[in-house]
Amino acid sequence: MPDFVGSIDAGTTSVRFMIFNERAEVQASHGLEFTQFFEHPGWQDQDAHEIVDKVNECIDVAVRQLEESGKGSKKDIKVIGITNQRETTVVWDKKTGRALTRAIAWPDTRTTHTVRQLAEKSDKGTDAVKLETGLPLSTYFAALKLRWMLDNIPEVKKAHDDKNMLFGTVDSWLLYNLTGRKVHYTDASNASRTMFMDLRKQTWDPKLCDFFGIDMDILPEIKSSSEVYGTVAEGTLQGVEIAGLIGDQMGALIGQKALTPGEAKNTYGTGAFLLYNTGDKVVDSKNGLLSTIAYKAGPNAEPVYALEGSIAVCGSAIKWLRDSIGLIKEAAEVGELAEGVEDTGGVYFVTAFSGLLCPYWDDTASGMIIGMTGYTDKRHIARATIEAACYQTQAVLAACEKDSGVPLASLQVDGGMTNSDIIMQIQADILGLTVERPEMRETTALGSALLAGAAKGLFGWDLSKPETLKDVNAAGKQKFEPSISAERRKELLHGWERAVERCKAWNESP
Repeated sequence: MPDFVGSIDAGTTSVRFMIFNERAEVQASHGLEFTQFFEHPGWQDQDAHEIVDKVNECIDVAVRQLEESGKGSKKDIKVIGITNQRETTVVWDKKTGRALTRAIAWPDTRTTHTVRQLAEKSDKGTDAVKLETGLPLSTYFAALKLRWMLDNIPEVKKAHDDKNMLFGTVDSWLLYNLTGRKVHYTDASNASRTMFMDLRKQTWDPKLCDFFGIDMDILPEIKSSSEVYGTVAEGTLQGVEIAGLIGDQMGALIGQKALTPGEAKNTYGTGAFLLYNTGDKVVDSKNGLLSTIAYKAGPNAEPVYALEGSIAVCGSAIKWLRDSIGLIKEAAEVGELAEGVEDTGGVYFVTAFSGLLCPYWDDTASGMIIGMTGYTDKRHIARATIEAACYQTQAVLAACEKDSGVPLASLQVDGGMTNSDIIMQIQADILGLTVERPEMRETTALGSALLAGAAKGLFGWDLSKPETLKDVNAAGKQKFEPSISAERRKELLHGWERAVERCKAWNESP
């Protein structure tokens, strides 16, 4: 039987386990949603133990699918990788392995006051640690969430002060649990999102830890994105090695094979994330982007860097239409509704449920639908919801081009929203660029599978030699070309910027 590579894809609202062959054809897959807790405005919590339980369930079901299909057995899965929602913060008891509190998810904005307090400590304000980390002080990143836990949850502070606490992002938490609590590691891509790591040295920085007031001993050891970290301790895949760790958006960059400087991808998931490969150079953004590690393809490899623009609300806006407003019954309906009208009728929906990230950086911005008249119906609202993600992608891409000095010819896309042809056509129209969509769009999971397979020398995969991946996910790519005039595009973008300006600072304290 052939060899397979497995991938745990632990996203913001769901987890899945996928099994790939050497051409990235999916042999089996199973996914499950897990609970989101919204107990106060701006808060988003998760049960860290539920995430582990759902991952194990997905593994069991996917392996059973594989065996029932006759394509192979669990013995054919030679190695697995992990890719994860980034910045989401987990803290747990070192002795018992139990989470000390719920995980704080990456879109959570409860730390707005914490951001202001820390910004006041430096004459650089929110750029206090940007030179070292590539990141501005923001509610987005793990350091702020951990600081809030220490300031507001006595059990967390006590465990920290008693040196009985471990910290991690979701990759670390899953690796710790899957290896029977033996391994406390993270990879360079996830570490670069904590604000505790020096971007150029790929090491935890004592000065950064002091700035945020945390004990460096709670942090996981930083590893590369492609090496053996340990083996699965129990369950269906007991004894299988775990050899790939990567933040989900960096995983998608790899899965899209955007391995050459100047190539870019956008993933439309709960949020949307555009990454632009800058090679071995850290590009310090002057246009509101993040500088980050894309991946480190082995213990002795040099890191590959990227510019990133993050959009907090993308697919989650469609979920909001479905679950909170009841405008649609199924997510797929949003595209069908949007296709029923030629435009939004002048409606703009700024989906700033968690403030605005790149390139606006306003955590006091509020969600807003503007431009409605008696003519407006649910089709216009549906289309405006889609367009919000497309406009924000355009703003991020424009910032990438300014920082890099290199205009893109096309954009590689993946994620749930890309299943809709109308959404991709709208994106091409708003960008004025070709949008390219692969047939197999689970590129986040594929990225961690490629890293894990390369670590074990499977299939000849080598991320430093893109030609070794030429047969991976190569079939069935579709292209969407712009279909509106440059003048019309300019009018639409002007309207979007007007709407954004109106929603800024809405939550500003008097």
